[in-house]
Amino acid sequence: MNDKRINRISEEVRKVVSDLLLSEIKDPRISGMPSVNRVNVTKDLKFAKIYISVLGNEEEKVNTIKGLESAKGFIRKEIGRRIDLRHVPEPLFYLDETIEHAIHMLKLIDEVNNGMHEREADSDE
Repeated sequence: MNDKRINRISEEVRKVVSDLLLSEIKDPRISGMPSVNRVNVTKDLKFAKIYISVLGNEEEKVNTIKGLESAKGFIRKEIGRRIDLRHVPEPLFYLDETIEHAIHMLKLIDEVNNGMHEREADSDE
């Protein structure tokens, strides 16, 4: 299948799942402000790998993924209803920690920069 079409389908699935997270899925396990970072639909349209980012502690992250797994049937049905596809991909949820990793890296860079500024200030005195 054409890569351009796969990318468009992936983006549409991302929009649908994001909308469902914001307005329609009311599972109490889903907390910590989840967001859909990206979606990769396989070329045969059998699976949609959905990468979810959750701001919160480890327990909230695990519970959010469990809640999404239990709502998988509803999510698939809504994807099929909102996107006109012959075969609706099965959603597979993955925890995406790239945002947390980026925040950690920024903190490390700030610490290094602050340490350099302190050393420069000490050497000037």
